Amino acid sequence: MGWCDDPLSKDYNKLIKIPSEYNYEKLYKKDNVYDIILVLNFNMNPVVKNKGSAIFIHVAKKNYKKTEGCVAIKKNDMMVLLKLINKKTKIKIY
Repeated sequence: MGWCDDPLSKDYNKLIKIPSEYNYEKLYKKDNVYDIILVLNFNMNPVVKNKGSAIFIHVAKKNYKKTEGCVAIKKNDMMVLLKLINKKTKIKIY
């Protein structure tokens, strides 16, 4: 699976099957940071081309290296978060 980040695609900022003729981000990483991802409702309704795509909460790298627009947290913290939220939960990021 992948997440389309190509503004030329009708599937911009959406989950897609890969490979694709358009640019995308693979939802598989060897460092396991995408083992669990939460899709944030950023630029989703409506989708605005070039406003941003693939904005997730995901597992942080061991060295907490910065992300490219996502929020990364420790895997243990992710597991706690998953127990606390549901489809109606609103997460605010400051």
